[in-house]
Amino acid sequence: MNISVLGCGRWGSCIAWYLDKIGHNVLSGGLEYAPEFIQLKKERKNDYLSFPNSIEVSCDLEYSVNRAEVIVISISCQHLREYMTDISKYNLEGKTIVLCMKGIEESTGKRLSQVVEDFVDKDKTKIAVWVGPGHPQDYVKGIPNCMVIDSDDENTKARLVDEFNSELIRFYIGTDLIGTEIGAASKNVIGICAGILDGMGYTSLKGGLMARAPREISNLIFAMGGNGMSAYGLCHLGDYEATLFSKWSHNRMYGEKFAKGEKFEKLAEGVMTTKAIYKIAKRDNIEMPIVTQLYKVLFENADIKSSLNILFSRNVKNEF
Repeated sequence: MNISVLGCGRWGSCIAWYLDKIGHNVLSGGLEYAPEFIQLKKERKNDYLSFPNSIEVSCDLEYSVNRAEVIVISISCQHLREYMTDISKYNLEGKTIVLCMKGIEESTGKRLSQVVEDFVDKDKTKIAVWVGPGHPQDYVKGIPNCMVIDSDDENTKARLVDEFNSELIRFYIGTDLIGTEIGAASKNVIGICAGILDGMGYTSLKGGLMARAPREISNLIFAMGGNGMSAYGLCHLGDYEATLFSKWSHNRMYGEKFAKGEKFEKLAEGVMTTKAIYKIAKRDNIEMPIVTQLYKVLFENADIKSSLNILFSRNVKNEF
């Protein structure tokens, strides 16, 4: 299968490496001025992995799109609309677009697949998402994990799972595109919460966070038209170890440094996703106490301990 992986950051480069490893004809595409692309083009390696000679590296977007049966996109989710504006200049009919990032468009509250739908005919261009736990640092060491691929089109997700499955990544077929996308996006939000607890020295409280957050996200998924049980699948709860505890997680590290008053220089998608989910919750009157307090801490300079006290002083209620 001819696959172009657009975006060559740590996850995009890992996807290209993985798909080549399992036998596909892979191109890794990036912006010619981006430092990560320049390094891959020149040295064929980055801080996480090395590319074999079989992976083509290109900054020619038209060529990258035209050669591909499947276009995998792994970029900052808040730039997806801008990126799709460029990609949609070329013929996308008969192709499958696979989104490998986790987030919600802050300006519109749309899921990422909905952003793509604004640019393509769903009957002619199929859309799927690929999410779940795992870090490049582990995959390149041969440490296996499980992930999920979801789509509104049954044949598309079944075909992708069959083509992408291996001993390194066991894929499952998703059954709820709304829940899969919202669960994956909000996992990054909860990752920031976990990092804040680490930064405060409250690491043991992450147990309570892990138990209550999926319940909150389940309510959000249900309110948005999905299956609330998806929050307990690979897209959200299944990804917790990789985000709430891993030293590799950008979102967890962002939260930890935030609590310590330090700056985190790398991308943490959960920051703008927090803002997006808060706006949705306010608009649709969805009770989301954890997300609400995180929003106030990140965007309204609320005191962390005071916000935590608000969560603990809420009315007593049944667990289920």
